[in-house]
Amino acid sequence: MDISIIVPLFNEDESLPHLAEWIDRVMEENHFDYEVIMVDDGSKDKSWEVIESLHQKNPRYKGVKFRRNYGKSAALNVGFARAAGNVVITMDADLQDSPDEVPELYKMITVDGYDLVSGWKKKRYDSKIAKNIPSKFFNWTTRKMSGIMLHDFNCGLKAYRRDVVKSIEVYGGMHRYIPVIAKWAGFANIGEKVVQHRKREFGVTKFGLDRFVNGYLDLMSIMFMSKFGKQPMHFFGLIGSISFFLGFVAFVIVCVMRLCGSISLTNSVWFYVSMLFILMGTMLFLAGFLGELICRNSTTRNNYLIERDMVEEN
Repeated sequence: MDISIIVPLFNEDESLPHLAEWIDRVMEENHFDYEVIMVDDGSKDKSWEVIESLHQKNPRYKGVKFRRNYGKSAALNVGFARAAGNVVITMDADLQDSPDEVPELYKMITVDGYDLVSGWKKKRYDSKIAKNIPSKFFNWTTRKMSGIMLHDFNCGLKAYRRDVVKSIEVYGGMHRYIPVIAKWAGFANIGEKVVQHRKREFGVTKFGLDRFVNGYLDLMSIMFMSKFGKQPMHFFGLIGSISFFLGFVAFVIVCVMRLCGSISLTNSVWFYVSMLFILMGTMLFLAGFLGELICRNSTTRNNYLIERDMVEEN
């Protein structure tokens, strides 16, 4: 199969028929063998009924329905696991991403040899204060910290080589940093394409300003995991050892001064400072040790309650 298109969605029943018609037209014009996996992230409207209708008309359309809202990362991760195409395309369901971009994205993966191509919405129609300015600052920070020179990390329109989506795991709010996760997994040939950004025709945006705060916390988590995820002792153990050593040296100095009669232990602030550093060092060392034991061994992090799954049922 040439292409798998993954569409995460939440309350988008009005836009889905228009998106499907648009996708079908582009796929047929380019003679692609394709599938469309729509992941309903616990919608409260008639989105699932629309997906079922699309599937009846065209078996290429498949759906996965969560029992409740888990977030975009969960929807993408489930879609990645079920994708069968050689190239995987992700796009949002709100018609702000254009399926007309798919042929060129496909070419950049199959002909130009990129592992991942991220869209860049160079001209945006979102609110300048609520989205554009914070987004530019967010992308600038991510570029500096990750070393990946993309202008728009969070663009929903992306293309992947199949190996990439089968090798990465997306959870929490990590969908914003998929290029960073891919690079960490060894897929460093990452490209960028200027894509069309369209005004929203139906519904309202599902993202608020809190996504920028949460986004930076997720970025800190990814950067930490990329460096110390497999060996947290290298981080906690090092800082803990330094803290313990400084505290121990300070304690020895305080004891020598006490023996010389210069100070009284209980009346010296340095005695308590040395004890604090020793205690902090011990706790950090233990945190690193425990981190080594439980690191990335959670068996439930990406378990989601799925009500219907057309991909697995077929």
